[in-house]
Amino acid sequence: MPHLRHVSVFCGSHLGDSPSFAAAAGALGTALAERGIGLVYGGAAIGLMGAVADAALAAGGLVTGVITESLADLEIAHRGLSRLDMVTTMHDRKARMAELSDAVIMLPGGFGTYEEFMESVTWVHLGIHHKPSGILNVDGFFDHLLRFVAQAVDAGFIRRPLADAIVVADDPGELLGALDLALS
Repeated sequence: MPHLRHVSVFCGSHLGDSPSFAAAAGALGTALAERGIGLVYGGAAIGLMGAVADAALAAGGLVTGVITESLADLEIAHRGLSRLDMVTTMHDRKARMAELSDAVIMLPGGFGTYEEFMESVTWVHLGIHHKPSGILNVDGFFDHLLRFVAQAVDAGFIRRPLADAIVVADDPGELLGALDLALS
């Protein structure tokens, strides 16, 4: 039975306005490390990206960052990682993260976070990969997005099984457990 070995986490390069966002990122990083699951993420030392990486590292976890050369200075590439892969394009970044992971998780963030997560879900739809996808719904942050997805299902634009396959939880341990079950 397969088990999660590495999880890609898409999240903001900013901390956001609520302390609960950084707390959730830290809790996810810690939970990954405690379960022996490697973190794969965007490679930055700032924002929620830095918070999840720092927590995983502090808990003894393996952390791989994947960042484009052009973003390395802008997002302040994290230099204390287990491994930092530099790639040329955003497409290369997403493809490399997918290659290295067994599942994906989305934390709060902006347009880039949504785009990365939705592309990964789309790849499942297209049969490019079959990796489970999860959302850590911190303080109901994604409630509106989840209603929008339900609306798209009701309108006939998204097939219900694809939408239903997205695991949603507000607790990192619960989310990881559900993703591990979805992988098997």
